[in-house]
Amino acid sequence: MIDWLLAPLSGALAYALSPVIMWHARCMVLAWGVIIPLGVLVARYWKIWPGQRWPHELDSKVWWHSHRFGQSFAVAVMSLGAYLAWRSNSLLSSEALQLHSNLGWSLVFLGWAQVLGGWLRGTKGGPGEASVRGDHFDMTQRRRLFEWTHKVLGWLALALACLTIILGLVAADAPRWMMLSLFIWWAALIVLGWRWQRQAKCVDTYQAIWGLDSNLPGMRLAPIGIGIKRIRFTQDSARTNHLHNTYPLEGDKP
Repeated sequence: MIDWLLAPLSGALAYALSPVIMWHARCMVLAWGVIIPLGVLVARYWKIWPGQRWPHELDSKVWWHSHRFGQSFAVAVMSLGAYLAWRSNSLLSSEALQLHSNLGWSLVFLGWAQVLGGWLRGTKGGPGEASVRGDHFDMTQRRRLFEWTHKVLGWLALALACLTIILGLVAADAPRWMMLSLFIWWAALIVLGWRWQRQAKCVDTYQAIWGLDSNLPGMRLAPIGIGIKRIRFTQDSARTNHLHNTYPLEGDKP
């Protein structure tokens, strides 16, 4: 079994890759195969952090900092991997790797587009003695465009990343254990996402930040995205702090 796992995907007796190509692969797998999927799950399912007494404690920034710093670090690692690919003439000139190369550069573009989009998302704002106007609090057209673009491009990039990584491993004739390990890791993330979706942890960002007040400007619009739950305030729910056991969910309806 150990010999089978260590053998290349093609079944060849040995494989040889240059150090530049090996480090390119490590950077890209770490960025797109490990860190970015984790950041997506955190942003989608943990806007209300464990132990947070929501809605009495609003706007936990743990998920935000985890997502922001994690994805930024992943884009930096990806950029290093892209530089190594650019340095390697053998990688860029190989016809067998042309599709992998084209998809890889598309991912580099999408990764940096997500970073740039984050800087252009607009202001936050928020309620207080005098409500502070902001793109997010008011859910302006700019904010809605950002959310749709960020989410659609994010899921598209994640799907392309899986395909690109698989193509790269096949083209490089990598050891079988690498492909198997990635499949196990991705399967575990899919199961976790399915479980957290079933537990209604995919809560509307607007409510996670500003609570249940139906008079807030963003509450007049449906949540942006698929499977996002908006929580309906009731008298019974007002007597408890336990979100997933008590608050009724309205699906995608405002």
